[in-house]
Amino acid sequence: MSMGLITVLMFALLLLMLATGLPVVFVIGSIGIIFSFFLWGAGGLSMMIYPTYGLMNVFILSAIPLFIFMGLILQKSGIADEMFEAIYKWAGGLRGGLGAGTVIVCAIIASMVGISGAATVTMGLIALPAMLKRNYSKHLATGTIQAGGALGLLIPPSIPFLVYAFVARESAAKLFASGLLPGLLLASMYIIYILVRAYLQPELAPALPVEERVSLREKFRCLGALILPALIIFSVIGCVIFGITTIIEASVIGAIGALIAAATRRKLTWTMVRESLHKSASVTAMVMWIALAAVCFGAIYTGLGASDLVQSALASMGLGKWGVLIFMQLSFFFLGMFLDDTAIMFLTIPLYLPIVKAFGFDPIWFGTLFVINMQMAFITPPYGLNLFYMKGVVPPGISMGDLYRSVIPFIVIQAIGLAIVMIFPEIALWLPRVLFN
Repeated sequence: MSMGLITVLMFALLLLMLATGLPVVFVIGSIGIIFSFFLWGAGGLSMMIYPTYGLMNVFILSAIPLFIFMGLILQKSGIADEMFEAIYKWAGGLRGGLGAGTVIVCAIIASMVGISGAATVTMGLIALPAMLKRNYSKHLATGTIQAGGALGLLIPPSIPFLVYAFVARESAAKLFASGLLPGLLLASMYIIYILVRAYLQPELAPALPVEERVSLREKFRCLGALILPALIIFSVIGCVIFGITTIIEASVIGAIGALIAAATRRKLTWTMVRESLHKSASVTAMVMWIALAAVCFGAIYTGLGASDLVQSALASMGLGKWGVLIFMQLSFFFLGMFLDDTAIMFLTIPLYLPIVKAFGFDPIWFGTLFVINMQMAFITPPYGLNLFYMKGVVPPGISMGDLYRSVIPFIVIQAIGLAIVMIFPEIALWLPRVLFN
């Protein structure tokens, strides 16, 4: 059986099984096991053992549950509520100010959590009712929260960057640094879009009524809610970027800092800690199982020598190195409609990265492009995860169709941001070079 036919069969079966609603880990893992047995018999299953053990022995991945735990403690202790209240008081007087403030809070939560779902759900519960109550367009409000929540994939500490660091054998600290400016760029583009749209169409995002606005003294007083989160963020990111600690040690600092922050607000309880530990273990297990399943799926291509085949096929297309790079981005976008970011990473990066290096592209920059693509994947129909996170917290009057329509402008903005970082690689590479040269 030819490699092309095997590929068509595997991906056709993959899409078919995903359409049934089965969890992605069972779909990818079972296809890998079935095809390896079909191609090589019982001996084919042994080829999956070594990559599996290799994945389990990567210590950098132990930072994942600690970063998740840090974010959950900060979320459950009410710090996110206080941050939104502060931004709400400062920005509410502008047309679109609540939407712009929501993006800012999402970016802050992203830098504390490292995963998209936490910011999306938190702001869906806090910011969405506030915006709808003040006659914001349901499409603008929900789209803002979903796009803002996806910033958690790009702004450090980022779980996808940690996983990419393992797959690509690159520095996690450099990847963290590479994601900071593109993340701020995208957040700024969201804010500009919201403010311009609100200026042109005031009925979509009206300013707060005069009677709801607060004095300058009250605005400065509420800024105290930002001090502890800022200290935690700068401690974690600073320790990693400036080489003071390793990624794992920085995650411990973040987790301890979150516990101290919750304790100072008298919000730290055993119930909160227990629930946060349980959720951290659950999310980490999900990431690891998807990674293991993707390793099994990818083992077939390794065994058949598909890496060389893919490289020669792309080279023979005559697209040139930039054409091949654009093709890779389009493939990420397409796969992102159906698959989780971890699965896409383990399926494609081992195949694409040798080509990227052969063309002379920086793998750190390529990793940043990949994560920007995964931001798009998180809000792209039909299976964008943030769409489903958002559906779980919106009021009954907002349908799934409304959520699909709400993200279209933000997908366009993300695509423009991706193009900008492709055209100007220094946006992603300047900070790592300054810090690590």
